[in-house]
Amino acid sequence: MFTFVVDSEGTAYLCSSTITDRMTYSDWIHSTSTQLSIYPKEEAENLVFWLLEHHLGLKRSDLHLAIPTELPSALLADFQRLQTGEPIQYILGEAPFYGRSFAVTPDTLIPRNETEELVHLILKENPKPGLCVLDLGTGTGCIPISLALELKSPKVYALDVSAAALEVARKNAAALGAQVEFLERDLLGGIPEVAPLDLIVSNPPYVPLRDQAEIHTNVLNFEPHLALFVPDEDPLLFYRAIGKWGQLLLKSGGKLYLEIYENLADELVQLLLSQGYLHLQVHQDLNGKKRMISCIWP
Repeated sequence: MFTFVVDSEGTAYLCSSTITDRMTYSDWIHSTSTQLSIYPKEEAENLVFWLLEHHLGLKRSDLHLAIPTELPSALLADFQRLQTGEPIQYILGEAPFYGRSFAVTPDTLIPRNETEELVHLILKENPKPGLCVLDLGTGTGCIPISLALELKSPKVYALDVSAAALEVARKNAAALGAQVEFLERDLLGGIPEVAPLDLIVSNPPYVPLRDQAEIHTNVLNFEPHLALFVPDEDPLLFYRAIGKWGQLLLKSGGKLYLEIYENLADELVQLLLSQGYLHLQVHQDLNGKKRMISCIWP
């Protein structure tokens, strides 16, 4: 479908043999997206639009315009990466989250809409200024940075075992002007010295290895397994550790917020109750799935 055209200065451009004088961007998106067969039709079309937006500055209001017969070769290169299943966020090096753009790399999970819902829940339930917050397993830093920027005068800590992920998180904090203290630490290791906490939040690894088949191939093949999977024999491994951190670090009345694996929600509730937490609530996401748990340390 695609060929290269080289201009007089030696710059290569993408040329589609299917582009006609009357073809609009909308037509081209519809035609080209059929080559992204691993995605549902609507998602594939959105991905192609995202490439056009990134490379050409295209807006939704421009979709009716005629498409040029020549397109930048960088767009083709990115489209070919899309065809392999590589997530567009890694291709473009950024992902939106809670109204801001965050740098992402293959060392970090891609921020998800469901995690935005977790942040929104925390903000809605905690309007008090001056809260002390710890995010465990921070990845891109999207959770603690968003909380640092949205809460009133908070003190925010964030922890990850991956030095590479922390480098990305620190860059995001600097780019967005967020004050977050980042710590390189294993969640299963020693507990750091931090101020007494009002909130602990975490989106830890939670998918049992036996459930890999349920994970979309573009996630399975490209996102870091360190941040995704847990052993089949102990799928609550990280939640148990987080509960212990809360016992030691939360103030009386402090709150714990967790993103969870729907299939393990009931077992996790029982675990947290056994650790002494009170007022447990399981929250559904916008798709009606059990996605978050909140509870209070007495």
